[in-house]
Amino acid sequence: MKNDPLTPYGNKPMVTPIVSAVNYQYTSFEVLRQITDGEIDGYTYHRDDNPTVRTVERKVAGLEGAEDCVIGTTGMAAATMTFLTFLQKGDHLITFHDIYGANYKVSLILEKFGVEITWLDAWNYEKVQDNMKKNTRMIFCETPSNPLIKVIDIEYLREQADRSGAMLVVDNTFATPYHQRPLQLGADLVIHSATKALGGHNDLMAGAIACSTKEQYDKLWFTRQAIGTTLDAFSASLLERGLKTFDLRARKMSENALRIAEFLKGHPKIKNVYYPGLETDPGHKIALKQMKNGFGGMLAFDAGETQEDAKTFVENLKIIIHAVSLGCTETLACLPVLTTMLYMPLERRTSFGVKLNTVRLSAGIENTQDLLDDLKQALDNV
Repeated sequence: MKNDPLTPYGNKPMVTPIVSAVNYQYTSFEVLRQITDGEIDGYTYHRDDNPTVRTVERKVAGLEGAEDCVIGTTGMAAATMTFLTFLQKGDHLITFHDIYGANYKVSLILEKFGVEITWLDAWNYEKVQDNMKKNTRMIFCETPSNPLIKVIDIEYLREQADRSGAMLVVDNTFATPYHQRPLQLGADLVIHSATKALGGHNDLMAGAIACSTKEQYDKLWFTRQAIGTTLDAFSASLLERGLKTFDLRARKMSENALRIAEFLKGHPKIKNVYYPGLETDPGHKIALKQMKNGFGGMLAFDAGETQEDAKTFVENLKIIIHAVSLGCTETLACLPVLTTMLYMPLERRTSFGVKLNTVRLSAGIENTQDLLDDLKQALDNV
């Protein structure tokens, strides 16, 4: 405790103090040297590090079983920092159509700087084997994926990545560390939009990169410091607060999602329920192997026959909220082709299984029967 800059006298506060300082006084040139040489934990300027942020980084690292963690301003900042840190001109990246749509915009920037990108369908992730090249330096995936909750075998991707010495990066936002720990399955890095389930209350934006080695942390820290994507202390404090109830929320969201998926699967106005907790789901066997404590709070389904049917369904929901984002205390529903996939060209949005009437649902922590009743009455209007 005596080395903790937040608690110099050992009387630890129950809540990590919000340190909003931009810069710090040096007690001596020797202390400055020790800080800048990395010999001691210390602080010089907020863009470098912040004690509130640093505390939360260690907690997220603990959740993922990581060596350390770098936290930035958003989930997309975390993904972009990862690409900028470990890819360069002439490198080959394998990724999947089934990732958050904003990654498509980032891919255009990477291609502008000479990175070659191969896009695959997550339902056919075995095709990674046929698309590996000598210059493949990274495989990047979400599992379960956004928005169709497709499950990818992380251990299989590790085997393929090893063929060219590539790095395996897994976005674990949908599964969360409550259900899945990719580092234990062979991933090199794990990315989170901490805006979602880790924070859980729709009141902060943050992104986290959990690292398996100190070397990775150092490289990512350099990028964050250079481009200025360090999280502010107040958001870090909100994230720490969210983490206190994370396990409780994750368990309830998973329980609600399974009950909702089972209800929707038997409804005549619903087609193609996507949830790995269902035994009929294509990803169920892999999910059983690499997920625990349930299958997460995210699901998708096709409502009615047309987009107008899906709109009618969403507009008639009373408890479930029509909104983007996910992983929060409230249950949310949206049409991906009109929201989360707007970053992508129209012709790409429905090229890998998403339909005009596909609904993505993020289960919250409300009473389960209330949610089922709400779904039923909304479907009665379709």
